[in-house]
Formats: sequence, C-alpha cells, structure tokens
Amino acid sequence: MRRFLLFLLLAFAIAQFVRPDTTNPTRDPANDLIAVTHPSAEVTALLRAACYDCHSHETRYPWYVSITPVNWWMQHHVDEGREEFNMSEWGARKAKWQRHKAEESVEMVKKREMPLDSYTWGHPEARLTDAQRQALASYFSGLVSALPGGKDDRAGSREHEDH
Repeated sequence: MRRFLLFLLLAFAIAQFVRPDTTNPTRDPANDLIAVTHPSAEVTALLRAACYDCHSHETRYPWYVSITPVNWWMQHHVDEGREEFNMSEWGARKAKWQRHKAEESVEMVKKREMPLDSYTWGHPEARLTDAQRQALASYFSGLVSALPGGKDDRAGSREHEDH
C-alpha cells in the first residue's frame, strides 16, 4: 500500500509538468459581442462575470489552473464553451448563427443551465439573481428581435444565413 501511495504521489508530481495551453487566442475586439451590440453597463458586467471566461477569448484563469489535473478539466470546459458560443467572434458570424445563439442564450439563462454550477462554485460573482437572469434574457431576446429573421423581421433574408 505504501508503494502504491508513493507511486501516486510521484505520478501527481510528474503530471504537474504536463499542462494544457491556457493562452488566450488572439481576437479582433471589433467582433466582440459587447463591442458590436452595445449592451447596458449592467448587462456588460453580467456578461463579463457569468459568460466571458468560458465563452470568449478573454478567459481569466484562476490560480488553481496551475494544478494538474484541474487545469485539464478547466481547459476542456473553456474549449467546449468557445466551440459552442464564442462571444469574441460575434461580429464575424452571420445573422442566422447570431440569432440561433441569442435564442439559445435566452433559453439557457431562463432554465438556469448557464452559468454552470461548477463555474459558480469558484466564481460567486457569476451566481445570478432572478433579476440578473431576466436582464440577460431580455438582452438576448432583444438581439433576436433586431436581427434579420427575428421577431421584428418575419420575412427574413436568406443572404444573412450561416450554418
């Protein structure tokens, strides 16, 4: 048993040298969701507190990202979040994609599926009140309505679609 524990300790120590790349990718600030849509100061603060660490190229990594295997788990979540909806790329995407992501965001916020519980444990500022959830849902609903094909444009425009 003692050898096994020593082996585990040694494996843990060696694993600390194998880390994921946590460098934020380069981004064009002009394409950022906040820069393009100009939300209120309240919504901007909510987006940065509850969304941007996983859904943008502006991830702020906490101190514990230096511990393996936590860093691999965290980077996996960030990679998934960026792949699903990267707010740093909003302006570079077409209206159909934007509308779809805004609609999903309304649903996810209202159903309390976002932000993830595993994120809010370490980020209390991301624990949204009902009023904050409503503010984010209203913001994303407003984006849906303002985009071609949204509630204010039922005819839509095929030229703006993107898959």
